Amino acid sequence: MKIVDHFYELWAPSFGEPRGSVRDFLMDSAYVDEREIVGYLLAGHDLFSVMGSSEDVLGSGETIMGGDSIYSDGQWVWRGDLWFYVRTHHVALPDEFLDRIRGFDYLMPPENLSSLMEIAKDIRVRL
Repeated sequence: MKIVDHFYELWAPSFGEPRGSVRDFLMDSAYVDEREIVGYLLAGHDLFSVMGSSEDVLGSGETIMGGDSIYSDGQWVWRGDLWFYVRTHHVALPDEFLDRIRGFDYLMPPENLSSLMEIAKDIRVRL
């Protein structure tokens, strides 16, 4: 399991060593294809739905509905608020993940139930 937004502000320590602080991954400007990247994130396969909202850890004062939910494309996982951080704060994503998104022409790969079940089991153990 690869965590796209593995920042210590967003994931519990039980998920392993984070990439660092989300603040360390802020870019000066948006990706040229930001809209398509955000669309991909929003189209992720739902692993865990969490009712409620999460606050922007970067201090904008905004809240994100379903921000604590977890999504996947069958290989990578991310929180439900990642789209917000990409769109609002221009958070840099791992190159390997961006290559995957662009390689799929921004379309979410079909659901692979067995892969998603394995990822969900791994997440459940760490929660």
